[in-house]
Amino acid sequence: MQDRVLAVAMNGVTGRMGYRQHLTRSVLAIRKAGGVVLPDGSRVVPEPVLVGRSADKLRRIAEQHGVERWSTDLDTVLSDPGIEVYFDAQITSAREEALRSAIAAGKHIYTEKPTAASLGGALELAKFARDAGVRNGVVQDKLFLPGLLKLRRLLDSGFFGRVLSIRGEFGYWVFEGGWQEPQRPSWNYRAEDGGGIVLDMFPHWHYILEQLFAPVRAVTATTATHIARRWAEDGSPYAATAEDAAYGVFELEGGILAQINSSWCVRVDRDELVEFQVDGTEGSAVAGLRDCRIQHRVATPRAVWDPDAPADQGGYRDQWESVPDNADFDNGFRTQWEQFISHVCADTRFPFDLLSGARGLQLAEAGLQSAASGRRVELEEVELP
Repeated sequence: MQDRVLAVAMNGVTGRMGYRQHLTRSVLAIRKAGGVVLPDGSRVVPEPVLVGRSADKLRRIAEQHGVERWSTDLDTVLSDPGIEVYFDAQITSAREEALRSAIAAGKHIYTEKPTAASLGGALELAKFARDAGVRNGVVQDKLFLPGLLKLRRLLDSGFFGRVLSIRGEFGYWVFEGGWQEPQRPSWNYRAEDGGGIVLDMFPHWHYILEQLFAPVRAVTATTATHIARRWAEDGSPYAATAEDAAYGVFELEGGILAQINSSWCVRVDRDELVEFQVDGTEGSAVAGLRDCRIQHRVATPRAVWDPDAPADQGGYRDQWESVPDNADFDNGFRTQWEQFISHVCADTRFPFDLLSGARGLQLAEAGLQSAASGRRVELEEVELP
């Protein structure tokens, strides 16, 4: 069978995430490997068309990676009938308008999140895509991390019994600038540009909780702007107007409670930058980006609180077992790209659509509402009219 070439407009590839995870480690890696194999045995080879604002950056990336086409004119790219898919990894505040234009042009949509500036806007996009008959997907990369794939394996096996609670810790110290270069762009800390850790991370927590455990029914959150003054890319100081830390309690359907701390102002004292501890009646697990450790009910030591005597059982972490890989794990972004390409070209199942992205934004909005009001906020069922 002859390979099919799928032209993909990629907007935002000059940014860190768009370039590293989506262009080089996903689309170009898939192209180099010969494409995606469809259920009928045929192959689809993605061919990126780079889109952005900086001609110099786009030209440099294109020359470095052997990409033939690039443009700073999104309208021209979207008007090309040979381009079938539009991908967006832009700054959040620019995404909704671009996605709307791409749907109007009849392109299939794959996008980073949040998908819009508000829940209303996200639902309008989902309805617009549905009515236009275009396939659509939202990046939910963390579901494909080795540690969470192992956690899913444990859940599917019934290892936990009845799940009781989840505790998540995410974050690291993002340098303020001025004396050391920040690891994140300055817009992340400006609310007027769509910044803030709630909009950045709560959509991730939503799909992890929803896909692995149960739908989120209520949230109570507290936010903080711990570092009020930061330095931009050009070295100039600016006032941080968005929160850089959020502490949330999520109530899941079925009585499961999840507590997740998210912070760009925390120094790491754990094995990985994100870890989730899941406790159940029959066993517990701690899953990170790559590793997953377990302690079953029958192997749980008897802990006794005694501050006047040293622990005589060794380190607590030494009492846990590691879950073996038992599989080869590819880059999570690439795995989801392969699934979306198959969805577009062979109509395979892809549950991570714009409606699921809207539900993630709903949780972020509820978290911000809870933090502003100091109250618990319930989440209503989100459906398209």
